[in-house]
Amino acid sequence: MILPLRVPWEARDGARAPFVATFAVALAALLLVGCAAPTRTAQTAAVLPEGASGLTAKPGWTFQREAVVAAHPLAAQAGHAALRDGGTAMDAAIAAQWVLAVVEPQSSGVGGGLFLLHWDGRRLQTLDGRETAPAAADAALFLKPDGRPLPFAEAAASGLAVGTPGAVRALAAAHAAHGRLSWSRLLQPAIRLAEEGFAVSPRLAASLAQGEPLKADPAARAVFHRPDGAPLQAGDTLRQPALAATLRTLAAEGGDALYRGALAQAIVQAVRTDPRHPGRLALSDLEGYRPKWREPLCTDWRRWRLCGMPPPSSGHLAVAQILTLMDAAPTGSDADDDAATARLHRQLEASRLALSDRAAYVADPDFVPAPGGRWQTLLDPAYLQQRARLIGPQAMTSVEPGRPPGSAAAAWAPAASQPERGTTHLSVVDRDGRAVALTSSIEASFGARRLAAGFLLNSQLTDFAFQPVGADGRPVANRVEPVKRPRSSMSPTMVFDRQTGRLELVTGSPGGAMIIPFVVKALWAGLADGDTPQAAADRPNLGVGFNPPGATGPAPVLLEAGRFDAAPQAALRARGHVLREMPLPSGLATLQRQDGGWAAGADPRREGVAAGD
Repeated sequence: MILPLRVPWEARDGARAPFVATFAVALAALLLVGCAAPTRTAQTAAVLPEGASGLTAKPGWTFQREAVVAAHPLAAQAGHAALRDGGTAMDAAIAAQWVLAVVEPQSSGVGGGLFLLHWDGRRLQTLDGRETAPAAADAALFLKPDGRPLPFAEAAASGLAVGTPGAVRALAAAHAAHGRLSWSRLLQPAIRLAEEGFAVSPRLAASLAQGEPLKADPAARAVFHRPDGAPLQAGDTLRQPALAATLRTLAAEGGDALYRGALAQAIVQAVRTDPRHPGRLALSDLEGYRPKWREPLCTDWRRWRLCGMPPPSSGHLAVAQILTLMDAAPTGSDADDDAATARLHRQLEASRLALSDRAAYVADPDFVPAPGGRWQTLLDPAYLQQRARLIGPQAMTSVEPGRPPGSAAAAWAPAASQPERGTTHLSVVDRDGRAVALTSSIEASFGARRLAAGFLLNSQLTDFAFQPVGADGRPVANRVEPVKRPRSSMSPTMVFDRQTGRLELVTGSPGGAMIIPFVVKALWAGLADGDTPQAAADRPNLGVGFNPPGATGPAPVLLEAGRFDAAPQAALRARGHVLREMPLPSGLATLQRQDGGWAAGADPRREGVAAGD
């Protein structure tokens, strides 16, 4: 039923990893340059964080002691070098993330935010480096004078969308708690690449070409375009001297340097003078920003314990709900289809249920209480058994949020569907048993498309609901409020053996709202079906999209173009699903314990590789 991705070779040991990584990157460049990016329909543009740029076979890797999987070879190399220098998993993650800020500017960077999980061998922690709304923001931030919301694309590419960046202070806090190498040492690879330049990758070139997103900002155009005005092409050298200067300041003065003085002033100036829609960010917002250590959310599923971020991330709640609902769905929902197609149907219906709860309940916990007083009520076994009974053989045409145990009458109106974008992910394990799963973002491709001090600013505030109240007048939980953190789908995940407590798997993906089904795929394939991390990443993607305003019937099912044959598509249509084919470029980066070491997989839809020993 599924068209396979053929992998022509395998890496059998860590010693071959440098050669394999180099070969894989070279092959990726050849194949991606030869693949024209698919045309982006309106529906595609509404779903994809970045345009697709090809599908390239990855070998899969195995390592004995430690490893990094990151979205760009240079980032994996920097993380590996930190490990070899005696650094911790956190050191490696920080070094790799700084390099991603240079070589993958469309996805993350100095001007963005992040979520991370850290395992020290005994204790799991989560760090929330999500952006916050300015203190001057209010629920009408994205409304026009007539009360209607701004068009999403117009709002995203403007100063209105820029939240207080959290990534830098979060990385500094993570380093202070769990780093071993010096902070300055971890920035050196990124500084060198920004100063000396690097070859533009096919994916970055494709992102720059799709609508020429940075042509409106003179500072960005000067960096990312050729002298003749055309966007940089694959193989061109990209130098970013202003970014190098910012990174040198951060290396010398610490992460706080972004939140005061000249760098903070440059951010505020860029936001408040945006010619499209000026934003409301102030110096006091930057000075007052703090990342937050939060308790992880963990859920038992089969023989594993799945752990992830609590709100304002909706990732773990939705992922865990979907997996549990798939198992709990009545057998009558399977109809007469083969087992694989029946499982796809259960996944899609479970996703509809999970996303309806997400739209109604999940938001920044400092502003919105959990239903019943605990986020775990959304994962209560009896509650999910009750919800699973709604799954039948036909696609649900409408889905209402549930009533978790202990919750009163619904206080919140479900948020209207709207796009989510951005992100990159990396996974690390070190030789002492520590691990990091880190997902970071500037939201839309190239964020707000505005450069300040050499880096792109985020458009993260568009993850808030534009309409602050529902049709019935109830407030939306994820509405804009001062200093509030917008809801996210980012899903950095760790999996433990329930009996031994041993760490078994580290994963995550970029992909906007589609992160949730991408991570579900990785977990189901790797845990329930026994795939290697690479085989799991290679599987085709699908998920539930969203209906535009005024649409009726079930939200469309999004299928990765060219990866599903006619039979399962016909079976899903017979069940009432409306199908849409399009590129769905996930970016899974997974490490899974195997044969006394670690197996690694990097998504064939992006440029990531693994490196380690």
